Amino acid sequence: MIKIAFARAAAQAGASAVGAGRGCCVNTIPTISAVTGASATLMARRLFSSASAATPSSTTTNTVPPVVSTVPLVYDLHSPENPTVPNKETQPIIFIHGLFGSKKNNRSITRDLGRHIFAIDLRNHGESPHDPRHDYTAMSEDVAAFIRSHGLKDPTLIGHSMGAKAAMTVALTHPDLVQNIISVDNAPVDARLQSSFARYIQGLKKIEEAGVSSLSAADKILEPYEKDLVVRQFLLGNLHRPRVDPGGKPSPTLQFRNPLGIIGKSLDHMGDFPFKDPHRVRFGKPALFVRGTKSHYVPDEVIPLIGQFFPLFELVDVEGGHWVISENPEAFRQAVLKFLEPKE
Repeated sequence: MIKIAFARAAAQAGASAVGAGRGCCVNTIPTISAVTGASATLMARRLFSSASAATPSSTTTNTVPPVVSTVPLVYDLHSPENPTVPNKETQPIIFIHGLFGSKKNNRSITRDLGRHIFAIDLRNHGESPHDPRHDYTAMSEDVAAFIRSHGLKDPTLIGHSMGAKAAMTVALTHPDLVQNIISVDNAPVDARLQSSFARYIQGLKKIEEAGVSSLSAADKILEPYEKDLVVRQFLLGNLHRPRVDPGGKPSPTLQFRNPLGIIGKSLDHMGDFPFKDPHRVRFGKPALFVRGTKSHYVPDEVIPLIGQFFPLFELVDVEGGHWVISENPEAFRQAVLKFLEPKE
């Protein structure tokens, strides 16, 4: 049986207790309903969040949006078979991938959600334009510009890893543009990025320098840098054959869609979060935080900070690692559906 730990931040609750060994408030949710259709069980979980005892205001305090040169984001649109909304502009879902990902990732979650899904390529990823600046502020401004240019009303942002921090940044900077967010296996904290990403950059550059013409040749070069075949296939999914001339034949040499130099230089701050003080900015609308039970990206210690930035948050633990969406797609989809259900 798949077990999912599910908790709603009791932002409206007036009662709190001192957590054993924690020195902060403990809010316990007394009633949790079961997830249906996935043989999953929801269990109440305690949230250690001193901010959860405060009642959030109806409006969200936010900073003045920064001035950033945005890029137009390329996207795929997935339309539901049985839509629950009148059109693609109303309450759509915007899916934001992680580092080295693209709009092609996690297509399994695009079904049966009842809403139109815009799967986007962030700057310097997929088919979206390259830009020397690659940080969460710039990415969030791209997403905000995307929402405005497409006339989207009350969208839900779903972001994984890097995309999760981009989604959180949009919510805190432009709370009027989004209805709610779903952060997948990341938190609003500064954290050291795994050293494997710098190693990946080295391996991918070796592939480009070799001028390979086949995926098997690229995989052979990458193998010393990453032993896991699934991870290598994910990284090599960014290879393509660019056309030498517009309308001409594809190049025999494979190239990466990502500007490896720009991505490599950005790694030092990709673990950062642009907001440091939750007393100055917070998102007063619903937020769902999903973490993999085998992942270390969202430890218990950061839950209080999540509650301070996102006082109306819910927390769901889904069996899996950092790539929880692809590892356990149905349990993840059920958690999303539960979160998006109209609240009484």
